[in-house]
Amino acid sequence: MKAVIQRCISASVIADGKPAGSINKGLLVLVGVTEADTSAESELLANKVSALRIFTDDNDKMNLSVADVGGSILAVSNFTLCADSRKGNRPSFSAAMEPNSANDLYKEFCKRIESNGILVQKGVFGADMQVSMVGDGPVTIVLDTDIWSKK
Repeated sequence: MKAVIQRCISASVIADGKPAGSINKGLLVLVGVTEADTSAESELLANKVSALRIFTDDNDKMNLSVADVGGSILAVSNFTLCADSRKGNRPSFSAAMEPNSANDLYKEFCKRIESNGILVQKGVFGADMQVSMVGDGPVTIVLDTDIWSKK
């Protein structure tokens, strides 16, 4: 699984023209699921996102997690994170998991974060979405479970 994480002051998503989710202080997390991903990657990524210390403490050091600051997460599915653009100029998305299974892992990812005591708002899987964010920092982190878990 892949994630782009942005520390934010606020974030919201509109799906198919209707408000779907919004948060104040926290993290906007774009989530991509690849065809090789399993529950193990979902758990690994959810735990990493939950514990990632990218909020500043009283000494202005990035030392606090989203839970430590009472923040929330807006998780938005994004299959385009699985793009392969090595050949030509049009990306291939063949590495993205088929939609039904990808949605299951996306939902599992969100539930695992919630089990860590963090409020999660969501986009709508497979919908046409417009995402808005007021960034904080800016702080943007890219995570890929392939780096940690694949042999």
